[in-house]
Amino acid sequence: MSELKRLCAGCAPAVLAFELANRAYFAASVSDRGDAFFDRFADRYSALLAEQEAGISAFYVLVAEDGAVLGRFNLYDFEDGTAELGYRVAQRVAGRGVATTAVRELCRLAATRHGLRTLRAATSHDNAASQRVLAKAGFTPVGPAAPTDLGGKPGTWHRRDL
Repeated sequence: MSELKRLCAGCAPAVLAFELANRAYFAASVSDRGDAFFDRFADRYSALLAEQEAGISAFYVLVAEDGAVLGRFNLYDFEDGTAELGYRVAQRVAGRGVATTAVRELCRLAATRHGLRTLRAATSHDNAASQRVLAKAGFTPVGPAAPTDLGGKPGTWHRRDL
């Protein structure tokens, strides 16, 4: 059974392994993070933990029983009860409802643990899987996303009131 856990310092090696193992898979639907992301992973990871500690973001990992990271689920840019949602799941579990289940749980945590009232998420037009996840998790399309919002790809913003 997998578990959605708050990002922690000890998770860094598993998160890096997840990102590296799925890099090509992710690049097919979202912009590649680039070599600089991996070269400076430790610094970026520390920055995420600092954001989380400051209460302006909340980062989660979906962890398998064996400790492997199956997905990342992020709430960021907290402002006036609203946050943005981002997520990615490992190729080996894609299409199995893993992302939908975790996004639903994260919506619950967003309200109960983080006091949020609204979540927003953007998907590119060519990422049908992510659009399905958001729809199944109760998000509705609310308007166009600028290509700058999605690494150069046109898309749609979605919203869910908690």
